Amino acid sequence: MLKRKVYDRLLEWKKSREAEQIKKCLLVKGARQVGKSFIVKEFGKKEYKSFVCIDFFRQPALKSIFDGDLTSEEILKRITANIRNFHLIPGNTLIFLDEIQRCGNARTAIKFLAEDMRFDVISSGSLMGLTYGEDDDDSVEIPDSVPVGYETQIVMYSLDFEEFLWAYGYDSDAVNVVRSYYESGETIPESIHKKYESLFREFMVVGGMPEVVADFVRYKDFNRVDTIQKDIISEYRDDISKHAKGKEKQLVRMCYDAVPKQLAKELKKFQYSTVEKGQTRRKYGGSVQWLKDSEIVNACFNVHEPYLPLMANSNEDQFKLYINDTGLLCCMYGFETKLAVLNDTLRGNARGGIYENIISECLIKRGYTLYYFKPDSEHEIEFLIEKNGEVVPVEVKAGNTATVSLNNYIKDFSPSIAYKLAGSRNGKVTVKETLPHYMGECKIKCVSSFFLTYTLYFTISIGCFSSSLKKDCGWQTIHRANSAAGIMPF
Repeated sequence: MLKRKVYDRLLEWKKSREAEQIKKCLLVKGARQVGKSFIVKEFGKKEYKSFVCIDFFRQPALKSIFDGDLTSEEILKRITANIRNFHLIPGNTLIFLDEIQRCGNARTAIKFLAEDMRFDVISSGSLMGLTYGEDDDDSVEIPDSVPVGYETQIVMYSLDFEEFLWAYGYDSDAVNVVRSYYESGETIPESIHKKYESLFREFMVVGGMPEVVADFVRYKDFNRVDTIQKDIISEYRDDISKHAKGKEKQLVRMCYDAVPKQLAKELKKFQYSTVEKGQTRRKYGGSVQWLKDSEIVNACFNVHEPYLPLMANSNEDQFKLYINDTGLLCCMYGFETKLAVLNDTLRGNARGGIYENIISECLIKRGYTLYYFKPDSEHEIEFLIEKNGEVVPVEVKAGNTATVSLNNYIKDFSPSIAYKLAGSRNGKVTVKETLPHYMGECKIKCVSSFFLTYTLYFTISIGCFSSSLKKDCGWQTIHRANSAAGIMPF
C-alpha cells in the first residue's frame, strides 16, 4: 500500500468529529485515478470496527437504499436489508458512499446522516467540480438539495515528491538530510544534490498517479509506466466524451490537447488561437472552464499588480493552464522526451514548460492558488503565492540562468523573501533564496505558519550514496538530521 498524507487528514476529521461532536460528513474530491476510493476503503477497514462501502457505479441497484424517507433510521434499515453482514456499532462505524454523483438522493441525505453521531459518513466521486448543468452523463443525478453546512470537503491529488520517495523505499523514520541543510544554512553537498535532482527528474517522468507509482517501484520499468499513463490519458479523454455536453465534447478535447503544445512554446497566457486559428474565448471559454472544473488541469491567473488579495487583482481572461500530473504531461510529449528529461539533456522551450508544470503541481498540492505576474513583454514571475501576510514571488528556472525578472521584482516591491527554483544548489543573497527544484516544495511550505510543518525524509541506502554522505557531510550532520526526524507531515 502506498503511504498517503491524506490518510492523516482523514484521521484528523474522524477525531475532531468524535471529540467536538461535529455534525458534518466528509467529501473527498479530486481528479480521476488519484486514489480516492482506495485510501477511504483502507481507512475504513483499519480505523473502524464496522465498515460498509456503497459503490453506486458498480452496484447501481443500491441506489434504492436512498429511495423514500431519508431519515438516518430508515436509511440504516435499508442498508441492512440490502447488504448482508452489516452491523451498526455505535461510535465505530463508517459508511462510504462512493461515486455519489450517481445517486442524487444520497447527496441530499448527507444533511440527515451528518446529524446521527452513531456513525461517520465519507463520500467521494469523480468530476465533482462540475456543476450539474455541465455534465452530459445520464447516470449523474441532480440532488434535490446540496448539503451546505453539513459537509467538510477536501481535495486529493496524485502523489507529491515526498510520497513518491516513501513509495521508493525512503523511510520517513530515517535521516532527513535535506532539511538539515536548509535549516542550518549550509550548502548541500554536490553528491547529495545530484542524487536528489536525479530522483526528482524520475518523479517528473513517472508522475504521482498511484497506479503508475506502485508499478514503477515494483518493476522499475519506464515502458510499463508509459503504458499505464497512456491508459489514464485515454480515460480522461473518454471522460470528456462522456461528460461534456453536445458540441463541447470536441472543443474540450481540443483545449486539453492544446495545453502541452502551449507549455512547449512557453506562451505567456492561454491562447485560444492555438486551439483553432482565429478563435477566441467566445467559442472556447466554456470548454476551458470545463477542464478547470474537472481538475485535470490547474489554472494560473495573471495579476495586474502584485498586492493582496491576489484574487482581486487577477485578470480572469489572462491565464495559463498546467496538466494536473507532470508524468502525464511528459507522456503526452512522448517517450523520447521522457528520456531527455531523465538524462537532463532536454533543450528548448519545452524544458522550461515541464519545469513550470512540476512546480505548479507542487504549489497546488501545498494548498496555494496560482497566480503569475507579467509587468511587460520582457519580464515575468512564473508564480506568486500568498504566504505569511504578503505576496511571495517564485521564479522557476530549468537550469541556473540569471533572474532578471526576480531581481526587478525585488527592487520594485521589496518582498521579505523571494524564491528562485533552479537546477543549482541552495544559497541566499539578501532576500533572494535559491533552491534546487526538489527542495522547493518542502522549503516553501516549511516556513509557512499556515501549514503544518513539512519534513522531507530520506533513507540512506547502503552503497556509494551512503559513502558520499560520510565523505561530504560527516556522521555528526547525519546524526543531527536523524535526531530531528519524527515530525509527521499531514
